[in-house]
Amino acid sequence: MRAAVLREHGEPLDVTDVPAPTLDSEGVVVDVEACGICRSDWHAWMGHGEWADDNVEPGQILGHEPAGRVVEVGDRVETIREGDRVALPFNLACGSCGYCRTGHGNVCTGAHPHALGFEQTAQGAFAEQVHLPSADYNAIRLPAGVTSRDVAALGCRFMTAYNALEARAGLRAGEWVAIHGCGGVGLSAIQVANALGARVVAVDVRESALDVADELGADVLVDAADADVVESVRDATDGGAHVSVDALGVAETCRNSVRCVRPRGTHVQVGLTTAAERGEVSLPTDWMTRHEVSFVGARGMPPTSAPDLLSLLASDTVDPGSLVTKEVSLDEVPERLAAMTDYDTVGVEVMTM
Repeated sequence: MRAAVLREHGEPLDVTDVPAPTLDSEGVVVDVEACGICRSDWHAWMGHGEWADDNVEPGQILGHEPAGRVVEVGDRVETIREGDRVALPFNLACGSCGYCRTGHGNVCTGAHPHALGFEQTAQGAFAEQVHLPSADYNAIRLPAGVTSRDVAALGCRFMTAYNALEARAGLRAGEWVAIHGCGGVGLSAIQVANALGARVVAVDVRESALDVADELGADVLVDAADADVVESVRDATDGGAHVSVDALGVAETCRNSVRCVRPRGTHVQVGLTTAAERGEVSLPTDWMTRHEVSFVGARGMPPTSAPDLLSLLASDTVDPGSLVTKEVSLDEVPERLAAMTDYDTVGVEVMTM
Protein backbone atom coordinates (compact mmCIF):
# COMPACT_ATOMS: atom_id res chain seq x y z
CA MET A 1 0.00 0.00 0.00
CA ARG A 2 1.02 3.67 -0.28
CA ALA A 3 1.65 5.80 2.78
CA ALA A 4 3.31 9.07 3.87
CA VAL A 5 6.31 8.14 6.01
CA LEU A 6 8.41 10.34 8.31
CA ARG A 7 12.05 9.95 7.26
CA GLU A 8 13.65 12.96 8.96
CA HIS A 9 12.16 15.58 11.24
CA GLY A 10 11.29 18.74 9.34
CA GLU A 11 11.88 17.16 5.94
CA PRO A 12 8.98 16.36 3.55
CA LEU A 13 7.16 13.11 4.30
CA ASP A 14 8.02 10.33 1.87
CA VAL A 15 4.93 9.08 0.00
CA THR A 16 5.95 5.56 -0.94
CA ASP A 17 4.99 1.87 -0.99
CA VAL A 18 5.06 0.12 2.41
CA PRO A 19 3.79 -3.26 3.67
CA ALA A 20 0.07 -3.41 4.40
CA PRO A 21 -0.84 -3.59 8.11
CA THR A 22 -0.83 -6.99 9.79
CA LEU A 23 -4.10 -8.07 11.40
CA ASP A 24 -4.04 -9.27 15.02
CA SER A 25 -6.69 -11.44 16.64
CA GLU A 26 -8.41 -8.58 18.51
CA GLY A 27 -8.02 -5.95 15.80
CA VAL A 28 -9.42 -4.91 12.44
CA VAL A 29 -7.92 -3.48 9.26
CA VAL A 30 -9.65 -0.40 7.86
CA ASP A 31 -9.56 1.01 4.33
CA VAL A 32 -8.90 4.71 4.94
CA GLU A 33 -11.47 6.93 3.25
CA ALA A 34 -10.46 10.19 4.91
CA CYS A 35 -8.00 11.47 7.52
CA GLY A 36 -7.72 14.90 9.06
CA ILE A 37 -4.43 16.81 9.00
CA CYS A 38 -3.85 18.05 12.54
CA ARG A 39 -1.35 20.33 14.24
CA SER A 40 -0.35 17.37 16.40
CA ASP A 41 0.90 15.74 13.18
CA TRP A 42 2.96 18.87 12.63
CA HIS A 43 4.46 18.62 16.13
CA ALA A 44 5.41 15.00 15.41
CA TRP A 45 6.86 15.91 12.02
CA MET A 46 8.96 18.68 13.58
CA GLY A 47 10.34 16.31 16.22
CA HIS A 48 8.73 18.03 19.20
CA GLY A 49 7.96 16.14 22.38
CA GLU A 50 11.35 14.85 23.51
CA TRP A 51 10.90 16.83 26.74
CA ALA A 52 7.88 14.62 27.53
CA ASP A 53 9.37 11.36 26.24
CA ASP A 54 6.96 11.78 23.34
CA ASN A 55 9.29 12.18 20.37
CA VAL A 56 8.09 10.42 17.19
CA GLU A 57 10.78 8.32 15.55
CA PRO A 58 11.68 8.24 11.84
CA GLY A 59 9.91 5.45 9.99
CA GLN A 60 6.53 6.44 11.40
CA ILE A 61 3.40 6.75 9.28
CA LEU A 62 1.65 9.83 10.66
CA GLY A 63 -2.10 10.55 10.61
CA HIS A 64 -4.42 10.03 13.58
CA GLU A 65 -7.88 11.26 12.53
CA PRO A 66 -9.12 8.55 10.15
CA ALA A 67 -12.46 7.14 9.15
CA GLY A 68 -13.14 4.32 6.74
CA ARG A 69 -14.53 0.86 6.15
CA VAL A 70 -13.49 -2.38 7.88
CA VAL A 71 -12.02 -4.90 5.42
CA GLU A 72 -10.47 -7.50 7.76
CA VAL A 73 -11.58 -8.69 11.20
CA GLY A 74 -9.57 -10.60 13.80
CA ASP A 75 -10.93 -13.93 15.00
CA ARG A 76 -11.47 -12.70 18.58
CA VAL A 77 -13.39 -9.55 17.62
CA GLU A 78 -17.04 -9.82 18.68
CA THR A 79 -18.82 -6.56 17.85
CA ILE A 80 -17.28 -5.26 14.60
CA ARG A 81 -17.94 -6.82 11.19
CA GLU A 82 -16.41 -6.54 7.76
CA GLY A 83 -18.05 -3.63 5.93
CA ASP A 84 -18.72 -1.59 9.08
CA ARG A 85 -17.89 2.10 8.76
CA VAL A 86 -15.81 3.28 11.69
CA ALA A 87 -13.76 6.12 13.10
CA LEU A 88 -10.55 5.50 15.01
CA PRO A 89 -9.62 7.42 18.17
CA PHE A 90 -5.96 8.45 18.33
CA ASN A 91 -5.75 7.46 22.01
CA LEU A 92 -5.98 3.71 21.49
CA ALA A 93 -6.74 1.80 24.68
CA CYS A 94 -6.43 -1.74 25.96
CA GLY A 95 -10.09 -1.89 26.99
CA SER A 96 -9.45 -3.82 30.21
CA CYS A 97 -7.43 -1.72 32.67
CA GLY A 98 -9.07 0.21 35.51
CA TYR A 99 -9.22 3.46 33.54
CA CYS A 100 -10.79 1.77 30.51
CA ARG A 101 -13.37 -0.04 32.63
CA THR A 102 -14.44 3.22 34.27
CA GLY A 103 -14.80 5.12 30.99
CA HIS A 104 -11.43 6.86 30.83
CA GLY A 105 -9.70 4.94 28.08
CA ASN A 106 -8.03 8.11 26.82
CA VAL A 107 -5.60 7.82 29.75
CA CYS A 108 -5.28 4.02 29.54
CA THR A 109 -2.41 2.52 31.54
CA GLY A 110 -2.94 -1.07 30.39
CA ALA A 111 -0.52 -3.45 28.79
CA HIS A 112 -0.57 -1.88 25.34
CA PRO A 113 -1.88 1.69 25.13
CA HIS A 114 -0.86 3.33 21.87
CA ALA A 115 -1.14 6.74 20.25
CA LEU A 116 -2.25 6.19 16.67
CA GLY A 117 0.24 7.66 14.23
CA PHE A 118 2.77 8.55 16.90
CA GLU A 119 4.34 5.20 17.84
CA GLN A 120 5.99 2.41 15.88
CA THR A 121 3.45 0.00 17.38
CA ALA A 122 0.56 2.08 16.01
CA GLN A 123 1.30 3.18 12.45
CA GLY A 124 -0.95 5.99 11.31
CA ALA A 125 -3.53 6.71 8.66
CA PHE A 126 -1.81 8.88 6.06
CA ALA A 127 -2.06 5.62 4.18
CA GLU A 128 -4.42 3.44 2.19
CA GLN A 129 -5.06 1.16 5.19
CA VAL A 130 -4.66 1.29 8.95
CA HIS A 131 -4.84 -1.30 11.74
CA LEU A 132 -7.06 -0.76 14.79
CA PRO A 133 -6.18 -2.87 17.87
CA SER A 134 -8.66 -3.88 20.59
CA ALA A 135 -11.41 -3.10 18.11
CA ASP A 136 -14.31 -4.07 20.36
CA TYR A 137 -13.32 -1.21 22.68
CA ASN A 138 -11.74 1.30 20.31
CA ALA A 139 -13.81 1.18 17.12
CA ILE A 140 -16.37 3.98 16.83
CA ARG A 141 -19.25 2.90 14.57
CA LEU A 142 -20.53 5.69 12.34
CA PRO A 143 -24.22 6.57 12.06
CA ALA A 144 -25.86 6.20 8.66
CA GLY A 145 -25.59 9.29 6.52
CA VAL A 146 -22.43 10.61 8.21
CA THR A 147 -19.57 10.96 5.73
CA SER A 148 -16.00 9.86 6.38
CA ARG A 149 -14.84 13.34 5.36
CA ASP A 150 -16.91 14.94 8.12
CA VAL A 151 -15.82 12.37 10.67
CA ALA A 152 -12.17 13.00 9.75
CA ALA A 153 -12.84 16.68 10.39
CA LEU A 154 -14.43 15.63 13.69
CA GLY A 155 -11.19 13.82 14.40
CA CYS A 156 -9.21 14.43 17.55
CA ARG A 157 -10.08 18.14 17.48
CA PHE A 158 -13.84 17.79 18.15
CA MET A 159 -13.24 14.80 20.41
CA THR A 160 -10.71 16.78 22.44
CA ALA A 161 -12.90 19.90 22.47
CA TYR A 162 -15.93 17.93 23.65
CA ASN A 163 -13.95 16.16 26.36
CA ALA A 164 -12.35 19.44 27.42
CA LEU A 165 -15.55 21.45 27.72
CA GLU A 166 -18.16 18.90 28.70
CA ALA A 167 -16.21 16.43 30.85
CA ARG A 168 -13.15 18.23 32.16
CA ALA A 169 -14.53 21.76 32.62
CA GLY A 170 -18.23 20.95 33.07
CA LEU A 171 -19.23 23.93 30.93
CA ARG A 172 -22.90 24.80 31.39
CA ALA A 173 -25.50 26.70 29.40
CA GLY A 174 -25.24 30.45 29.81
CA GLU A 175 -21.61 30.43 30.96
CA TRP A 176 -18.80 32.27 29.19
CA VAL A 177 -15.92 30.36 27.60
CA ALA A 178 -12.83 31.99 26.07
CA ILE A 179 -11.10 30.08 23.27
CA HIS A 180 -7.47 31.09 22.71
CA GLY A 181 -6.36 30.02 19.24
CA CYS A 182 -8.88 29.50 16.44
CA GLY A 183 -7.24 26.67 14.59
CA GLY A 184 -8.91 23.29 14.15
CA VAL A 185 -9.42 22.44 17.82
CA GLY A 186 -10.30 26.04 18.75
CA LEU A 187 -12.97 26.30 16.06
CA SER A 188 -14.28 22.88 17.10
CA ALA A 189 -14.50 24.13 20.68
CA ILE A 190 -16.63 27.05 19.50
CA GLN A 191 -19.13 24.65 17.92
CA VAL A 192 -19.14 22.40 21.00
CA ALA A 193 -19.62 25.41 23.30
CA ASN A 194 -22.57 26.56 21.21
CA ALA A 195 -24.06 23.07 21.40
CA LEU A 196 -23.75 23.21 25.19
CA GLY A 197 -25.52 26.60 25.27
CA ALA A 198 -22.48 28.61 26.36
CA ARG A 199 -21.37 32.07 25.20
CA VAL A 200 -18.02 32.30 23.39
CA VAL A 201 -15.13 34.75 23.23
CA ALA A 202 -12.78 33.82 20.36
CA VAL A 203 -9.17 35.01 20.53
CA ASP A 204 -6.60 34.91 17.73
CA VAL A 205 -4.02 37.09 15.98
CA ARG A 206 -5.26 36.20 12.48
CA GLU A 207 -8.16 38.07 10.96
CA SER A 208 -9.02 35.10 8.74
CA ALA A 209 -9.34 32.79 11.74
CA LEU A 210 -11.51 35.28 13.59
CA ASP A 211 -13.73 35.60 10.52
CA VAL A 212 -14.37 31.84 10.65
CA ALA A 213 -15.00 32.03 14.40
CA ASP A 214 -17.55 34.75 13.73
CA GLU A 215 -19.29 32.61 11.11
CA LEU A 216 -19.45 29.75 13.61
CA GLY A 217 -21.28 31.90 16.14
CA ALA A 218 -18.66 33.32 18.50
CA ASP A 219 -20.30 36.10 20.53
CA VAL A 220 -17.17 38.22 20.94
CA LEU A 221 -13.99 38.41 18.84
CA VAL A 222 -10.65 39.54 20.28
CA ASP A 223 -7.78 40.35 17.94
CA ALA A 224 -4.77 39.50 20.11
CA ALA A 225 -2.49 41.40 17.73
CA ASP A 226 -4.10 44.72 18.69
CA ALA A 227 -5.77 44.24 22.07
CA ASP A 228 -4.91 43.42 25.66
CA VAL A 229 -6.35 39.91 25.68
CA VAL A 230 -6.95 39.54 29.41
CA GLU A 231 -8.56 42.96 29.76
CA SER A 232 -10.70 42.41 26.65
CA VAL A 233 -12.01 39.05 27.81
CA ARG A 234 -12.69 40.29 31.34
CA ASP A 235 -14.59 43.30 30.02
CA ALA A 236 -16.66 41.19 27.60
CA THR A 237 -17.58 38.61 30.22
CA ASP A 238 -18.27 40.93 33.16
CA GLY A 239 -15.34 39.81 35.27
CA GLY A 240 -13.85 36.82 33.51
CA ALA A 241 -14.77 33.65 31.69
CA HIS A 242 -16.15 30.68 33.59
CA VAL A 243 -13.96 28.46 31.41
CA SER A 244 -10.95 29.36 29.27
CA VAL A 245 -9.14 27.09 26.83
CA ASP A 246 -5.60 27.32 25.50
CA ALA A 247 -6.01 25.64 22.12
CA LEU A 248 -2.59 26.66 20.84
CA GLY A 249 0.05 25.71 23.41
CA VAL A 250 2.45 28.63 23.60
CA ALA A 251 3.39 30.34 26.85
CA GLU A 252 1.57 33.58 26.08
CA THR A 253 -1.76 31.94 25.22
CA CYS A 254 -1.56 29.66 28.24
CA ARG A 255 -0.95 32.49 30.68
CA ASN A 256 -3.54 34.72 29.01
CA SER A 257 -6.07 31.92 29.28
CA VAL A 258 -5.40 31.40 32.98
CA ARG A 259 -5.65 35.14 33.69
CA CYS A 260 -8.95 35.38 31.77
CA VAL A 261 -10.98 33.25 34.15
CA ARG A 262 -13.10 34.62 36.96
CA PRO A 263 -12.70 33.45 40.59
CA ARG A 264 -13.34 29.68 40.83
CA GLY A 265 -13.11 29.44 37.04
CA THR A 266 -11.37 26.70 35.09
CA HIS A 267 -8.53 26.84 32.59
CA VAL A 268 -8.27 23.84 30.24
CA GLN A 269 -4.95 23.08 28.56
CA VAL A 270 -5.46 21.47 25.16
CA GLY A 271 -2.62 22.79 23.00
CA LEU A 272 0.76 21.06 23.19
CA THR A 273 3.82 23.23 23.65
CA THR A 274 6.52 23.93 21.10
CA ALA A 275 10.31 23.81 21.29
CA ALA A 276 10.23 27.28 22.86
CA GLU A 277 8.40 26.02 26.00
CA ARG A 278 9.64 22.41 25.98
CA GLY A 279 6.59 21.30 27.92
CA GLU A 280 6.71 23.84 30.72
CA VAL A 281 5.05 27.24 31.23
CA SER A 282 5.38 29.47 34.30
CA LEU A 283 2.03 30.38 35.86
CA PRO A 284 0.68 32.95 38.37
CA THR A 285 0.21 30.29 41.03
CA ASP A 286 -0.33 32.69 43.96
CA TRP A 287 -3.09 34.46 42.03
CA MET A 288 -4.58 31.09 41.05
CA THR A 289 -4.57 30.00 44.69
CA ARG A 290 -6.13 33.23 45.91
CA HIS A 291 -8.99 32.97 43.40
CA GLU A 292 -9.31 29.16 43.49
CA VAL A 293 -8.66 28.84 39.76
CA SER A 294 -8.55 25.28 38.45
CA PHE A 295 -6.02 24.16 35.82
CA VAL A 296 -6.91 20.92 34.03
CA GLY A 297 -5.64 19.09 30.98
CA ALA A 298 -7.64 17.37 28.24
CA ARG A 299 -6.31 14.64 25.94
CA GLY A 300 -8.55 13.28 23.22
CA MET A 301 -11.75 11.58 24.34
CA PRO A 302 -12.59 8.13 25.72
CA PRO A 303 -14.11 5.91 23.00
CA THR A 304 -17.00 5.28 25.40
CA SER A 305 -18.01 8.96 25.09
CA ALA A 306 -18.20 8.79 21.29
CA PRO A 307 -21.96 8.04 21.09
CA ASP A 308 -22.76 11.36 22.81
CA LEU A 309 -20.61 13.33 20.38
CA LEU A 310 -21.83 11.40 17.35
CA SER A 311 -25.43 12.09 18.36
CA LEU A 312 -24.64 15.82 18.12
CA LEU A 313 -23.17 15.21 14.67
CA ALA A 314 -26.10 13.10 13.47
CA SER A 315 -28.58 15.76 14.64
CA ASP A 316 -26.61 18.55 12.93
CA THR A 317 -25.99 20.21 16.30
CA VAL A 318 -22.31 20.29 15.39
CA ASP A 319 -21.08 20.44 11.81
CA PRO A 320 -17.40 19.50 11.47
CA GLY A 321 -17.73 19.53 7.70
CA SER A 322 -18.24 23.30 7.85
CA LEU A 323 -14.65 23.65 9.06
CA VAL A 324 -13.17 21.85 6.06
CA THR A 325 -11.42 24.38 3.86
CA LYS A 326 -9.46 21.99 1.66
CA GLU A 327 -9.54 18.33 0.61
CA VAL A 328 -6.20 16.94 -0.51
CA SER A 329 -4.77 13.70 -1.85
CA LEU A 330 -2.23 11.51 -0.06
CA ASP A 331 0.47 12.96 -2.32
CA GLU A 332 -0.36 16.48 -1.13
CA VAL A 333 -0.16 15.71 2.61
CA PRO A 334 3.59 16.55 2.97
CA GLU A 335 3.08 20.03 1.53
CA ARG A 336 0.00 20.79 3.63
CA LEU A 337 1.72 19.62 6.82
CA ALA A 338 4.64 21.94 6.08
CA ALA A 339 2.21 24.83 5.55
CA MET A 340 1.37 24.70 9.25
CA THR A 341 4.87 25.94 10.12
CA ASP A 342 3.91 29.52 9.31
CA TYR A 343 0.22 29.04 10.23
CA ASP A 344 -0.58 29.06 6.52
CA THR A 345 -3.77 27.04 6.97
CA VAL A 346 -7.28 28.08 8.00
CA GLY A 347 -9.92 25.73 9.37
CA VAL A 348 -9.42 22.01 8.76
CA GLU A 349 -7.74 20.26 5.86
CA VAL A 350 -8.62 16.63 5.17
CA MET A 351 -6.94 13.92 3.13
CA THR A 352 -9.54 12.01 1.11
CA MET A 353 -8.93 8.78 -0.79
